[in-house]
Amino acid sequence: MSFNDGANIGSGKTSRRGRTGVALGGGGALVVIGLFLLSQFLGVDLTGLAGGAGDSGNSASQELDQCKTGADANANVDCLVKGTSAALDVYWVDEYPVLKAGSYHSPAGGVQLFSDSTSTGCGTASSAVGPFYCPADQNIYLDTAFFTELHDRFGASAGSLAQMYVIAHEWGHHIQNLDGVISRANDGDTGPGSNSVRLELQADCYAGAWAGSASTVTDEGGVPFLKPVTETQIKDALSAASAVGDDRIQGASGQVRPETWTHGSSTQRQKWFLAGLYRGATSCDTFAASIGVL
Repeated sequence: MSFNDGANIGSGKTSRRGRTGVALGGGGALVVIGLFLLSQFLGVDLTGLAGGAGDSGNSASQELDQCKTGADANANVDCLVKGTSAALDVYWVDEYPVLKAGSYHSPAGGVQLFSDSTSTGCGTASSAVGPFYCPADQNIYLDTAFFTELHDRFGASAGSLAQMYVIAHEWGHHIQNLDGVISRANDGDTGPGSNSVRLELQADCYAGAWAGSASTVTDEGGVPFLKPVTETQIKDALSAASAVGDDRIQGASGQVRPETWTHGSSTQRQKWFLAGLYRGATSCDTFAASIGVL
C-alpha cells in the first residue's frame, strides 16, 4: 500500500534504539522454560536469550522526528513503520470497542526499531529472533533488515504491504494481550489445531482487517493515511504470509512435522489474512472457528 503524500504521520509511536550488547551469563532453568513458552506465542525463538531475561528494556532511543508525512513514509522504511503505526493506532481506537469490552491503548512504546540487538522486557533480543511483540513491556520490536530477509531468505516479494503486514500482525498480538487472549492460550500445546496456531492466525486476521480498512482511516486533519489497496499489493501480503508458514519454513530444512507447528501452514495464514481483509475484525475468532486445511 502507498501513503497519501500529504497525510500527517507524526502521531506514529515509533522510535529507533541504539545498539546494545547481548547480555552474557546464565538465566537459570526457569527463565529458559519461560522463554520457551513465550516463544510459542510470539513467533520467535527466545530461548537463547536467557542471559538477558531480566533486562528492563531501557535502551536509549531516538524519536523519528524526520518522519512527518506520507511522502516520507513512501520514501524511507523507518518512516513507513512510523506511518503504519499511526494508521494502526487510529484504526484500533475505533475497532477495539466493537470487538472487546474495556478500553484500548496503544503499545507502550509503539514499535521499537533496532539493529543487531536490544534489551526488552522479555530479555535481550538479537536480530536473529525476527519481529516480535513482548507482552511484558507491551512493545513491538523490529529490525527493519528483516524486510530484506523476508525476500532473500523466505522468498516473499516483500513490498510495502508485506512490510505493513508484519507490523500489523505484531500489533494484533497487542490486541490479544489487552484482552487476555495470550495468557489464556498459553497451554504449551503445538500442532495445526493448537491454541498457539490459533493465536497466530488471529493476529494474521487482525492484520488483514486493518489492511482492508486502512484507506478509510484518517489523520487528525481528515486525510486518509493510505491509498486503497490493490490486487497486486494483496498478492504481496499473501506472499509474505505464505513465506512464514510452518510447513514452508520446515520444508526448507527437509522435514515437515505438523505436530510441532506453532504458527500454522502457509494456506492457513493466507486464509485468515483474507478473512480479515474481506470480512473485518469481527470475523477473526479463530478460537471458535474451524481454522482450515493445512
